[in-house]
Amino acid sequence: MSLFAAARRAAILSLWLVVCAPALADAPTPTDEQRQAAAEVAESLRYGYYADINLDDEWSSRAFQRYLDVLDPQRAYLLSRDVKDFHDLDSSFDEALDEGKLERVYELYARYQERLEARLKWMIDRLDDGIAFDYQGNERLALDREDEAWAKNQEALDQLWGKRLKNAALTQSLSAPDEDDAEDITETLRDRYENQLSRVEQTNAEDVLVLFLNAVTGTVDPHTEYLSPSQSESFDIQMKLSLEGIGALLQSEGEYVKVSSLVPGGPADKGDALEPADRIVAVGQDEDGEMVNVVGMRLDEVVDLIRGPKGSTVRLDVIPAKAVDVTRTHTVRITRDTVKLEDQAAKSEVVTVTRDGEDHKVGVIDVPTFYVDFDAWQAGDSDYRSSTRDVAKEIDKLKQENVEGIVLDLRNNGGGALQEANSLIGLFIDRGPTVQVRDARGRINLYGDSDRGSHYDGPLTVLVNRLSASASEIFAGAIQDYGRGLVVGNQTFGKGTVQTLNELSHGQIKLTRAKFYRITGESTQLRGVEPDLTFPSLISNDDIGESALDNALPWDKVRSVQYRRYGEPQRYLDTLQKEHDERAEQNPNFVYLEREAKLVKQLKEQRTSISLNREQRQREMDAQEAEQLSLENQRRKALGLDQLEEWTDARESESDGSEDEEEDDKPVDRAQVVEAAEILLDYAHLKKTQ
Repeated sequence: MSLFAAARRAAILSLWLVVCAPALADAPTPTDEQRQAAAEVAESLRYGYYADINLDDEWSSRAFQRYLDVLDPQRAYLLSRDVKDFHDLDSSFDEALDEGKLERVYELYARYQERLEARLKWMIDRLDDGIAFDYQGNERLALDREDEAWAKNQEALDQLWGKRLKNAALTQSLSAPDEDDAEDITETLRDRYENQLSRVEQTNAEDVLVLFLNAVTGTVDPHTEYLSPSQSESFDIQMKLSLEGIGALLQSEGEYVKVSSLVPGGPADKGDALEPADRIVAVGQDEDGEMVNVVGMRLDEVVDLIRGPKGSTVRLDVIPAKAVDVTRTHTVRITRDTVKLEDQAAKSEVVTVTRDGEDHKVGVIDVPTFYVDFDAWQAGDSDYRSSTRDVAKEIDKLKQENVEGIVLDLRNNGGGALQEANSLIGLFIDRGPTVQVRDARGRINLYGDSDRGSHYDGPLTVLVNRLSASASEIFAGAIQDYGRGLVVGNQTFGKGTVQTLNELSHGQIKLTRAKFYRITGESTQLRGVEPDLTFPSLISNDDIGESALDNALPWDKVRSVQYRRYGEPQRYLDTLQKEHDERAEQNPNFVYLEREAKLVKQLKEQRTSISLNREQRQREMDAQEAEQLSLENQRRKALGLDQLEEWTDARESESDGSEDEEEDDKPVDRAQVVEAAEILLDYAHLKKTQ
C-alpha cells in the first residue's frame, strides 16, 4: 500500500552497477539451493501471480532482453559477439528458470563481469598515464545509450569510454573550479574506479541469482520481486532509512542514487533539504568528514553511508531535481533522527481568504500517511491512534472555528493502511462502498464504510500531487466518484496493485496478487486519479510514478457498483477553471511553477548529449541557468524579495516568502494550499447560489 514497493524494486536492480568477480575462472556458479529457488519462482509466477503468465519462448525472449538490460543498460561493456554467444538463452530462459538450469545464465554473467573488470582496469591505467585533456574540439557524449546497438569491437567501446573519462574529468573540473588541478582530479577519479573495482571483487553466486530472478520478475510488473535471504532480513533497515536516519526512500538511476520519496515527518521532509528526484553524488559524516563520492556505488552501500545514530549529522552533495547539468551540485546537512508517529499525525490550520474586504475561513487538514497504531488496536486500547480518529478531531476543531469548507491535503502521502482509507472516506459519506479489490482468480471483494452518518458534510476539496499514492488514490477517487467534493492538484502516482510476501525454501518472493478499482469500476493502476483542476508541477511524470516504471500493469475496468451521488461538482468546473486561471495568472508562484515546469521539460528534451568542449559546455550551462535564474527572480521581484545572483542559490532561499506564509512551508507549496482554499470557496459559493 505504499511507494516502498517501487523503492525495493529499484534497489535490487541497482546491483548491476558493481557486481562482478575478480576473474572469469573464479566466476560464481549456482548452488542446489539457488536452482531450487529458481524453480519455486517459476511455480509462484505460474500459479500465484495476479494475471496468467506463460513461460514460453515468447516470454523467454523478453526475459533474456531484460537480463541484458539489467546487466548492461547503457550498452557500455558487452560486445555484439558476447550477446550472440548466448543467443540460445533467447529461447531457453524459461527452461533455465523452470528447471533450475542456471549454468548458461551464470556464464553470461561471468562474461559481463570479465568485461566490467577489464574496463575498470582500463580506466585506472589511463588515469595512471596522466590526464592530458585539452577540452577543445566538437566532441559530444550521448547521455542515453539504451537504444544503441551493441558495439562490434573493443575499439568502439574504447572510444566511448575515452569520452566518458574525459567528461568525468571535465565535470569534476567545472564542479570545483577553485580546485581545478589535474592531479586532484586524477586522484578523485582513480579513487572512484578503484573503489568500484574493490567492490566488484566481493560478488558471489547469490548476487547473480538476485539479478537473474529480478530480471525474471521484472518482465511481469515493477512490484513483483525476489528477495534473497539476506535481503529479506535486512531490507527494512537498509532501504527505509526511517527509524534512525534521514527519512528518505532511495532508488538507483543509472550511475546515480536518486531520492524517490520522503518519509512524512522525517528529518529530510521537515528540513526541506531534499526533494524527490534529487540525485546524491557524495556523502560526508558530521561537519568535517571526508565527502565520499558515491557515483556508481551500490545502493545498499550508499544507504549504509547515510544511515547513522540519532543526533548525528550527514552531509549530502546532491544534483537538484530541477538541474539540467550534473555539474551544478549543492550540499545539504541533515541531522539524523527517529520518525515518530506524532510527526506523521494529521494536523489542521485555518487559512483566511480575503474577498471584497471580507475575511473567509477555510480549514486545511494535512494527512501525511494513512496510519494506525496496530499494537494498541490489537491490545483493545479504546483510545488508539489512527489517521481517521485524528482527522475527526481536527474536523471538530475546525467546526469550532466556523470554517466555510475543508481542504484535505494528501500531497506526498504514499499510502498506508487500507482500513484507514475506508474509514476516512466514511467521515465524509453516509455509508457506502469505497474500493473494489480483484484477486488472481477474478473474484471481486467490495470494501466500504458501514457506519451510519458522516462526521462532516460541508464543502470539501482534496489536494493531491504525483507522490499521492495507493490509499491516497483510493480516497481521492472515492470522493470524486461520490461527487462529495473536488480533487485538485496533479495526476497521482498510479499504484493500483496489491502485493503479498511469500516464503520460498531460499528467500522470499513478493507477488502482485490483486488490483484496486474505484466504485465506478475504473482502476487506479497506471493512470492514478486525474484532478478536476490541475496545478503546474516540477515533478515530471517521466521521472516519478507508475508510468515511469518498466512493465507496469495496464489500466482497465470492472463493473461499477451501486452508490449514491452527493453532488455534481463537474457542472461547475468551467466556472471554477476560469476563476482559477485568472488568479493563477496573477500569482507569482503559480506563474513561476508553470514556466519553470515547461522550461525544465524543454531543456531535458533538448539535452540528448553534452559537449566535451569546455567553453561550449560552460556556455550551454550558463544559458540554461540564466533562463532558470530569470524565472526565479521574476517570482521574487513580484513577491518583493531580494534578487539572487546565482541560480544555485535558489534552493537555499526557497524557504523565504511573504510574511503571512507558514514558516515551515516553501512558498510554491504554500501557494497551492491557498489556491485550493480559494477554489473551495468558489465551489461553496456556487453551490449556495445555484
